[in-house]
Amino acid sequence: MQVPLLTYRHMSSRIFNLSPGLISAVKMELDIQCEEMSPSRWAELLTTMKSCKTIRLDDCNLSSSNCEDLSSIINTNPSLTELKLNNNELGDEGVEYLCKGLLTPSCSLQKLWLQNCNLTSASCETLRSVLSAQPSLTELHVGDNRLGTAGVKVLCQGMMNPSCKLQKLQLEYCELTADIVEALNAALQSKPTLKELSLSNNTLGDTAVKQLCRGLVEASCNLELLHLENCGITSDSCMEISAVLRNKSSLMDLSVGDNKIGDSGLALLCQGLMHPSCKIQKLWLWDCDLTSASCKDLSRLISTKETLTEISLIDNNLRDSGMEMLCQALKDPKSKLQELWVRECGLTTACCKAVSSALSTNKHLKVLHIGENKLGDAGVELLCEGLMHPNCNIQSLWLGNCDLTAGCCATLATVMATKQCLTELDLSYNPLEDEGIRKICEALKKPSCNVQQLILYDILWSSEVDDELRTLEESKPEVKIIS
Repeated sequence: MQVPLLTYRHMSSRIFNLSPGLISAVKMELDIQCEEMSPSRWAELLTTMKSCKTIRLDDCNLSSSNCEDLSSIINTNPSLTELKLNNNELGDEGVEYLCKGLLTPSCSLQKLWLQNCNLTSASCETLRSVLSAQPSLTELHVGDNRLGTAGVKVLCQGMMNPSCKLQKLQLEYCELTADIVEALNAALQSKPTLKELSLSNNTLGDTAVKQLCRGLVEASCNLELLHLENCGITSDSCMEISAVLRNKSSLMDLSVGDNKIGDSGLALLCQGLMHPSCKIQKLWLWDCDLTSASCKDLSRLISTKETLTEISLIDNNLRDSGMEMLCQALKDPKSKLQELWVRECGLTTACCKAVSSALSTNKHLKVLHIGENKLGDAGVELLCEGLMHPNCNIQSLWLGNCDLTAGCCATLATVMATKQCLTELDLSYNPLEDEGIRKICEALKKPSCNVQQLILYDILWSSEVDDELRTLEESKPEVKIIS
């Protein structure tokens, strides 16, 4: 399954050799990822955790024994408001230890992240007690755990407690089925505080999604985010989702990617999206079996819905004709779109003149992901004409796997050296070779170049060029070259 948010994305981490002075310098924040914890290192960190406001220890090979120590920290550090422990083998026993600390009167934790921690439904009874008794807890992230429908029903009981003030609930990849919806709807009815609900990657199906949407329309919650990616949705559910869009003016972020809604489903969604009460800002429709036939509705949405700032259409067969319609919409003065994701949409050089024209007209567009399309050197040369226009304010440009060669690199280098707004450029999976990489490096060396992140995955170059890249990074430490 495709996950566009992570493709090529460099996930940076801050790994500190912490001292009390440095802890203070980072505003009482401990952020460590992907580090094996020796007993001595763990003992050192425990001392610093006593005064931390935020603790993030993702991928640190923690176990239930570490949770016993963390429970003590939660109990004795009333300033701790965020605890992030994703991708650790905590297990149900570890969560039980944590919850002992969470249930103490001195606990002020607001955000708890336990994604992919090897939890089962057994953890849900303990977490239910926390939800019922700890009004400070506003975010719970327990995705990528085998909680199952039975376990999440128990969580819903905790949500229904008047003391629960939960605002964000993340339940992706929790092995939920359609049977969960009745319990979720009951919780939604009693929880006006809930603002974000993520149920992606669970086998709900159309019947359950329809039921959920009817519950959302009736519920008093002011939902702002609803994620239903890969939930077995077809066009049959889209009228009910559209009703949520019409009736919940608070809803700003909707993701229904990786569902086979098709052009007919998109047309139904657009009825809700175009409603005056809909204030959508972020819309993710990746891999939804859309074709160029959907682009008429999408163009109308982009050109008239001034709240819309981000749309993802990745892995839909839009073709050049569809892209040209989208570009016409981008040129409308009412369009306020800032991010457009059209990677792997069957585009070629033929649409690049239209894209260039849109770039030279739209002052709002900041991010363009157009990789994995056969643009070629000629297409990118056309894009660069738009990128060089004074109206263009692109900050992030992704051109990975676009059949580019060294032939277009001189023009790209000119863009890099002159457009100071451009801070991120992805050229991965293109056969640029030494000649092309050297041209890009020459641009990076110039004081006028403001590119801070250059992504070059899977490109072959010589050891001499590799040395040049390393020297460049040393001379400009603010630049990250990711390969």
